[in-house]
Order: sequence, then C-alpha cells, then structure tokens
Amino acid sequence: MTHPTRGVLVTGASRGVGAATARAFAARGDRVVVHYRGAASLAQSVLESLPGEGHELVQADLAQPQETRELAQRAVAALGRVDVLVNNAALFLDPSGGGRRRGDHRVTDVDYDQWVRAWQTTLATNLMGPANLTWCVARHMLEVPPAEGLPTGRVVNVGSRGAYRGEPDVPAYGASKAGLHAFGQSMAVALAPHGVGVVSLAPGFIATDMAARLLDSPEGATIRAQSPFGRVATPEEVADALVTLAEPSAEWVSGAVVDFNGASHLR
Repeated sequence: MTHPTRGVLVTGASRGVGAATARAFAARGDRVVVHYRGAASLAQSVLESLPGEGHELVQADLAQPQETRELAQRAVAALGRVDVLVNNAALFLDPSGGGRRRGDHRVTDVDYDQWVRAWQTTLATNLMGPANLTWCVARHMLEVPPAEGLPTGRVVNVGSRGAYRGEPDVPAYGASKAGLHAFGQSMAVALAPHGVGVVSLAPGFIATDMAARLLDSPEGATIRAQSPFGRVATPEEVADALVTLAEPSAEWVSGAVVDFNGASHLR
C-alpha cells in the first residue's frame, strides 16, 4: 500500500526515542525535520541515517518562545508543509540544579533556589515548549491545505507514566508530563473541528543510551521487574507506536492518553 508522503517535525530527535521516531517516519516514506537543542553532532548522524530525501536539521531551544516560533518557520520552509508534529523533546531534570543524582530535586533534599530553578527549567521545556510549538504548527496546518488524501494534521505528544505514578525525585518532570497530557486533550477538542487529531503516548521506562548506566546498575533488575514482561521498552517500540498514532486513519484515537508501559503501571 502506498502512503502519501508527509512532512514530519520531530523534536528532541538527536538521540533515544526522538532519533528512533525520525528514522521510523523516514522509513515510512515521510520527510523529516530533525530538531535538536545542543547535540549537533548526534543530530547530524541521525539526519545522515535517514532513508529517503528531503530531510532537514534544525536547532532550537524550546524554552525560548522566539526560537520555538523560528523552529516552526524553518520546518515549514524545509518541508513545504508540516503534516505531523511529534512533541518529544523534554528535560528529565535541571542539569545544573544540584541535588543528589543528576539534578534531582526531592523536596526534602534541595534548597529553595534549586527547587525553583528545577521547576522553571523543566516546565519551560516540557510544557511551554510543546504548547508554543503546537500553536505555531497548528495555525500553519489550518492555513495551508494538506495534499490530497491527507488529513489536516496530526499532533502526537510524548508524555509519561510518571504523570500518574508520581516522581518524588523529579516532581517537576511528573507535573510537566501531566500538564502535557491535559494540554493534548484540550487541543484535541479545539482542533478536531478543523481535522487535526491530537493524542498523547505515556511510556514507562525506555532503554535509551542515556539510561544504560542505570539499567546496568544493581537498580536495573528492579526497574525491569516493574513490568511482568521483565524488561523495559526499546526506543524503536515507542517510535513505532508514535508513527501508528500519527497515521491518517488514526483520527478516532484523538484526545486519548495511551499507556505504553508493559503493564508496569495500571490505572
């Protein structure tokens, strides 16, 4: 079956789930803008690995509203039209925030300045970034008609099971993902009359390169045991789910928050 070629913007695509998602859309035949914030060499490697032609690399800090708007503009210039937006970029923590481990900000462990900085940094990227980018891309989708056979647009947000189970070490992260889920549902209602579907995926733990050290530590066995499958997800599994949720035929999943955690957390 031949699929119409789409323009796809994937944020945070220099590594992990974002990189796998960029590759999955490109393998489908779509043209992809690979967004990155700071990892230029990794992003370039992802770009060079994509099958097909017409892909582009764009740098932006999603915590900066003007850079976010420029990202949307450059994506449109590269693709002609953005048919799919994948809001994947996120900070797990404030890397300069101190704390016990990788910038953790447990309420009982950090001082007030560290607490405030962690929340401001995390929410700026994980919630305000996707909200601002969605505004820019959604308005573009409504202004520029899609190719024949394609819907007006699809927006897929990468949320987290942490929005439901609690993240005591990184509460700003959990709250940002809960906010992203709620934002996605609001956008689903607002954009459905215009033919844009919006859905969120809520993964559990994922075996990314950045998580390898933790998974290889004694704590790794405990993390894998959270799922009755006895493992964690691969980036490719998450990417395949995101591509499926963005399909033109997936309109009726709009508004959902889809759990994707191997039965490690049920609600």
